[in-house]
Amino acid sequence: MAGTLPGGRHIDLPHRGTTFVRELSGPPGAPTLLLLHGWVATGGLNWFQVFAPLSEHFNVIAPDLRGHGRGLRGGRVFRLADCADDCAQTLVQLDTGPVIVAGYSMGGPIAQLMWRRHRDLVDGLVLCATSAGFFPDWYRRLSSQAAMLAWVAAARAGARTGALRGVPPRVYLPGSKNLPLWFADEMSHHDWRMIIEAGHSICTYHARRWISEVDVPTAVVRTVDDHGVAPDLQLAMAHAIRGATVFDVADGHLACAGSRFEQPFLRACFDVAGRAAHRVA
Repeated sequence: MAGTLPGGRHIDLPHRGTTFVRELSGPPGAPTLLLLHGWVATGGLNWFQVFAPLSEHFNVIAPDLRGHGRGLRGGRVFRLADCADDCAQTLVQLDTGPVIVAGYSMGGPIAQLMWRRHRDLVDGLVLCATSAGFFPDWYRRLSSQAAMLAWVAAARAGARTGALRGVPPRVYLPGSKNLPLWFADEMSHHDWRMIIEAGHSICTYHARRWISEVDVPTAVVRTVDDHGVAPDLQLAMAHAIRGATVFDVADGHLACAGSRFEQPFLRACFDVAGRAAHRVA
């Protein structure tokens, strides 16, 4: 599967650092998709199944988000809002103009924050296996935040002492020794302190107060057998966004790595691209 990954390059973001993106050129005049991956993934890991079919219709940009893969590094605490700002600056550096932002799991909140913080760069949203808040009530949200805070403290201590350096991916993904070499290579570039902090940032995310304000064409790709992000939370997000369409995938939270994801995801992208083009016309 490694042959299906497009080439990547590093891009300097002024006053932010250096990030890494994979790019594919589509047909002349094609709209551009910005693909935002999930937690503990990379642009390559999350989207490898759909790079080729997408490039037949779209220009594609898939960054590694900060702390993940070859993405931007820094000593400050990981914030989803910073990821949104990183991605906005990436689009400015690439001179893409407005794009359709597709976010998977953690990438969903980052896509939502891009719309909220950089509206001029977002023509539409495709939100996959994600929500406007990952817990059904405040008690479970606060409990998860408290647990993740303990992990964050341990991760920061480990980073200071060097205990997190060189930790093999199989420590975090049981059974990963059977994964393809390219998969393990992608994982080997993670900054695990930032990854753990990203988990805490996900726990704190709560956009239900403003998600109904989204005013660009939006599609929700719902993973109906998902035990990571509850399908009813995914559907509630869709119902909160005016005009959002829903495309179901009969799979779980790692649907992006399976064969069932491609067609619903492509239909969602076509749907949003068509409505976005109609608005411009």
